[in-house]
This record gives sequence, C-alpha cells and structure tokens, in this order.
Amino acid sequence: MAFNSNKFIKIMKILQSSGYLPYLWALFRGVTAGVEHTSALRGLKCRTVIDIGANRGQFALVTRRCFPRALIVSFEPLVGPAKIFRVLFQKDPNVIFHQKAIGPDKGEMILHVAAENDSSSLLPITPLQNRMFPGTYETRTEMVNIGPLNEFVETDKIVSPGMLKLDVQGYELQALRGCENLLEKFSYVYVECSFVELYSGQALAGDIIAWLGERGWSLNGIYNMTCDSKGKSVQADFLFDNLCFASAE
Repeated sequence: MAFNSNKFIKIMKILQSSGYLPYLWALFRGVTAGVEHTSALRGLKCRTVIDIGANRGQFALVTRRCFPRALIVSFEPLVGPAKIFRVLFQKDPNVIFHQKAIGPDKGEMILHVAAENDSSSLLPITPLQNRMFPGTYETRTEMVNIGPLNEFVETDKIVSPGMLKLDVQGYELQALRGCENLLEKFSYVYVECSFVELYSGQALAGDIIAWLGERGWSLNGIYNMTCDSKGKSVQADFLFDNLCFASAE
C-alpha cells in the first residue's frame, strides 16, 4: 500500500477546500478539488490550460482559482465523470469540454474502468496498482473516442502562456504523442508520471523526461510525490518548461 493513502489524501483535500466557496459547491456534488496542485501552479501565469484526463473537474477547479481568466479546455472520455464535469462548469463560459481521450490516432479504444474511476486507464490495470491504491481494480470496460489534440483544438485557441496538463493513468507517452503537433505552443507541461509499472506497458518517469527533453523541454519541479510503505517513490507530478519560451524571455 502506498504510504500516503488515498483516504488520508482525501481528508486533507476536504480540509483545505473548506474556505473557498466554489470548492465547497463542488464538494456538495461529490467532487474534491485537486488542491495539492496549487503549489505547482501558484507561481505561473497561464492564459490557456489544456486539461487532459479531467475526470470530474478536480484539476479544472484549481486551475480556475489560480488563473481566473484563463481558457480551460478539458478532455474526459468516461461517461459518468464527464456528466459531473458538465454540471460543475455549465455556467463558466471559458471552459470548453470534450468527452474524448487524446492519443496519436483517431478512432475508438477500450478504457479499463476502475472502481475508483479516476484510476481508469486506456492500459490494463496491474495488480500492483490495486495493492498500492486499494479500490482501483478494474470493474468493467467502456469504449471511448480518441484522437490527436489538433483534431479538437485549433492552434490559435492556445494563447500564450499556455499549459498542457496530463493525468491519464499510464497513457502519458501516447497522449503526449497525440499532442506533438501543438507542443511548441505551450510554455508548460504538467504531467503525472510513475516510477513503477502500475498499468501494463506504461512508460515510466524516465521515459517521459527523456521524450520531452529531446523536444526542448526542461524539468522544472516535482510535486506530490507518493511513496510506498518502505519509502520508495511510486509516482509524482512533473512540471516542465519549454526552453524555447524560456530563452525568448
């Protein structure tokens, strides 16, 4: 089991959400804002955020608080979370939602749905995932639509500075490849990566760092590290800077 369990993290998130009305409104609807991302976002200035793997809007809630005027374009292929997301942001004119997954090719794919639906993945869920995070075993599958980012977002919609955020449960490298045509438009990439194989065939943190490094991206910081009971790193959120943007400033 992971050292900082899902239950403990959820309690801390609820406590941190108690002083902000939109977070409380979301809690009333069963959505806990991803307040753990605040420290990574606080020092940035973003006018566009592409939110891939939006689930029920946990990250989008924090994005809206950190960047009140930013355009948020969110992607979530799973039916249940997509419905909740739409309810939460139905009155926000600067949120665009697509019930799609992002990957290199356009078509349909099988999504492995976990008991805790924010652990669902386009890759098969390994037994290690459920041991580390109890309650994340596969319960069923769902066919979802998928395609490259440029199928859904026009280039001129990504106003600089922009952030590309990915939380796709092991499908990070494939999703990044689906964004490659638009990657140069972003100032930041914020992506959850694993150090161990929680989903069958997933690329690990080192693979993601290398892939982005080859395309002119530099690791800026590591946030929200999760460790197992022996202190071994399991996963974390990685923030990357676009060196082309950095050198131009």
